[in-house]
Amino acid sequence: MARDQGSIPVLDLGTARQAGGSFSPDFIGQLRYATHNVGFFQVTGYGAAPGQPEQLLDTIRRFFSLPLEDRLKLDNRLSPHFRGYTRMGTEVTQGRADAREQIDYSPERPPVTDYPEDQPFWLLQGPNLWPDKSFPELRPVAMAWAELMSAVGMELLRGMAVSLQLPEDYFDEPFQGSPAWMGKLVHYVGGVVEAAGDQGVGSHADYGFVTLLLQDDVGGLEVLPPGAAAWVPVEPLPGALVVNLGEMLEVATEGYLAATIHRVQAPLPGVDRYSVPFFWSPRLDAVIHPVPLPPELKAAARGITDDPANPLLAWFGMNMLKGRMRAHPDVTERHYPELLKR
Repeated sequence: MARDQGSIPVLDLGTARQAGGSFSPDFIGQLRYATHNVGFFQVTGYGAAPGQPEQLLDTIRRFFSLPLEDRLKLDNRLSPHFRGYTRMGTEVTQGRADAREQIDYSPERPPVTDYPEDQPFWLLQGPNLWPDKSFPELRPVAMAWAELMSAVGMELLRGMAVSLQLPEDYFDEPFQGSPAWMGKLVHYVGGVVEAAGDQGVGSHADYGFVTLLLQDDVGGLEVLPPGAAAWVPVEPLPGALVVNLGEMLEVATEGYLAATIHRVQAPLPGVDRYSVPFFWSPRLDAVIHPVPLPPELKAAARGITDDPANPLLAWFGMNMLKGRMRAHPDVTERHYPELLKR
């Protein structure tokens, strides 16, 4: 059974499947409730090796304690693919600086140099920036985590397909071949970025499919479930993953699945917080079509709240590029000023 922590359900992925391999009806019921009513839940039993989450968080702490000059060798302004180190307070959410620094990374692939004019999202593909000389431990633990999260993300999507009364493999095709997942290694510090105030990350909904978050014990993540009047804290549960859905799934299901608004409150001055968000995302050229919902689920769909300032596009890559450009205007201005004009 799902355990509730406040109003944020907690599901055990280890109980998702029955002995014969099919999904457990009980787990599917819990997943349907969490994805439709809340849009956020926590997951245990997801297959991490013993101590793997703790090792990852410890490695991140040690990386961010390196001298700034070492971190700046990975400055994301050097990357035309929006990879590498983002300086404290330079990522923007809702037009305001966030009180965090981070590493962004994605699959290691060669850059795409020849692409159709209407597909600039291929600019996102390319190599990562790693501190292989100054801190060689970072790359292997981060990439091992990405491999695990890719499997967890796909398993959850298959469960969601069954919860929508669709074949288990309904969402598989857009992820086949070259999924464009993105990982972040994040460090928040309170009281350092004056322009951020108490904003660790401003209120927003994720634009992709499934977000899987490992957080430390400091806390600060808050969500606003559909119909809620007050922010709900997502209390840290050691080793668990916090899961939420992105706008692509909300749009594809006419609002039956919820891309819930959330934010991170900056920690108190002098307090460090570390987290690892992972965005399980399809191929850049994947086109997401409306999901055929059965009548009873379609009747419960909330519809789409259209935001003219943030149009959702069927091509996943265009949504990802739009999100990257908004979050990192300095990178965009340096490498792609022509896209700003467009």
